[in-house]
Amino acid sequence: MDEEIRERVEEAAEIDALFNALKHDSDAQVGAIMGPLMGDNPEFREYGDEIAGVVAPVAQRVNDMDAAEKRDRLEELAPGRLEELESDDEEDEHALPDLPNADDYDEVRMRAAPNPNGPWHLGHARMPAVIGTYKERYDGSFIVRFDDTDPETKRPDLAAYDAILEDIDYLGFDPDEVLRASDRLETYYDHARELIEQDGAYTCTCPQEEFSDLKNSGEACPHREKDPEQTREEFEAMIDGEYESGEITLRVKTDITHKNPALRDWVAFRMIDTPHPREEASEYRCWPMLDFQSGIDDHLTGVTHIIRGIDLQDSAKRQQFVYDYFGWDYPEVIHWGHVQVDAYDVSMSTSTIKEKIDAGELDGWEDPRAPTLKSLRRRGIRGEAIVDAMVELGTSTSNVDLSMSAIYANNRELIDDEADRAFFVRDSHAGDDEIGPAVEKPVVGGPDAGQPPVHPNEDRGRRRIPVEDAVLVEAEDVPAEGERVWLKGYGCVRYTGDAFEYTDDDIEVVREGDVEVIHWVPAESAIPTRLRTMEGDVTGHAEPGLADYEPDDMLQFVRVGFVRVDMLPEADDELVAYFAHP
Repeated sequence: MDEEIRERVEEAAEIDALFNALKHDSDAQVGAIMGPLMGDNPEFREYGDEIAGVVAPVAQRVNDMDAAEKRDRLEELAPGRLEELESDDEEDEHALPDLPNADDYDEVRMRAAPNPNGPWHLGHARMPAVIGTYKERYDGSFIVRFDDTDPETKRPDLAAYDAILEDIDYLGFDPDEVLRASDRLETYYDHARELIEQDGAYTCTCPQEEFSDLKNSGEACPHREKDPEQTREEFEAMIDGEYESGEITLRVKTDITHKNPALRDWVAFRMIDTPHPREEASEYRCWPMLDFQSGIDDHLTGVTHIIRGIDLQDSAKRQQFVYDYFGWDYPEVIHWGHVQVDAYDVSMSTSTIKEKIDAGELDGWEDPRAPTLKSLRRRGIRGEAIVDAMVELGTSTSNVDLSMSAIYANNRELIDDEADRAFFVRDSHAGDDEIGPAVEKPVVGGPDAGQPPVHPNEDRGRRRIPVEDAVLVEAEDVPAEGERVWLKGYGCVRYTGDAFEYTDDDIEVVREGDVEVIHWVPAESAIPTRLRTMEGDVTGHAEPGLADYEPDDMLQFVRVGFVRVDMLPEADDELVAYFAHP
């Protein structure tokens, strides 16, 4: 990052930090700043890994000010933002807006309605993050309903039901109720029968293209005026499986001349020959379309507020026809835009991820290159960090950008105090073939061990790393012959061309900028280590003390980043760790 970009980042970050701190009457949080900063300044995104390091000291400077100083500084830098702050007297401490008409209901009840076709990718986290946050805010209920009534084109994956519930648990939420739509076919049939009795639906055998032509011209199909009794008989035959796929549908009577053709006499049920993968539902052949099934279930489960994509506005309009027939009140609806996530080369699509796994391009849903919640969990990203970043996006109808750096900043705040420091010397660098393997150099003179701190908090003590006869350092850290480097936690050495010779120089040589600080590991007792990253695997050697840690422990590899210990070595095996973020 050049100096001009750094100055622009610092200026924008200070404004956002001041606004954030004053708005919430609390310290500015790096994670909360990162979202709007990257969203408002897309040119910063290519520097995502470096931005948090620039923002953190800016936030600290802001947090050291009192409220009056913050207000004066914001007025100096961005008077318009101060006016925005002062004009919004009704704004409360919540990042999310109030739910519409929430006080009109005895209990706020919201639902997430996943299609169980695979574990969740990162974009899926927004719905449970927001619903779970509203549940806590209003002391309401969080329903998970698996919308699995399409056993053919969106065929459910049997393992996905539990996988999705595990993802919700990872995010920190416990649903109050879990439903599977494929268990509720008889309920949908009963409501279809009632609709038929009201002459609100009819069976249609028009070929799809023929009906489409009639619908688009505002003309009714010849089956629209058939007697409800005939419709009932034909619908019962559909339930009994007497028709083949594509042969007949049940349509809801709406307004055949409606200005929006998509709302004209839409399909409520169709025939599907492919058996459902769940044994309990495998005998059914007459399946409801999502708009019918979802609309019925939202009413029967008492859903008060629905959040859905702005591209699904027609769903509410279709369902309103059914609600009018039954005399029901439609829930409150919030439409929002899509979330676009940076940093991944893999499409944010369950089907695309599955294709890449099947083709061997990814080695499973937990591959660090996969944009899945399982991958983030294995990398050591806390669910809370994801939830906070998603909530900060709000519920705008516009598409929003989520920078991974915002999640990383949140996670850094959660784990930094507990993550011990350790050395990892790389033999390879993901995506950079020009950097060679680690270099082994004898150490002449000096102590027999280094004692770097366990953590910047000196109260945590120091760890002992034996020097033995030689150390490994990264290839680019070897200085020119005759120059000095500081082996972190050990001391100053001069490179003779063949060895590192201990010099006994004081730490002042580092503070004065004359000597670079590098990390190292003992050549003999270092642990072979594989670090799995989004760019590919990195091999190298970690300090021997890592053998004392356990899987799931979080560490910071000095000068590399935060990692999660995944697998300890057995016999001559390597230790495996997953890279979380810088």
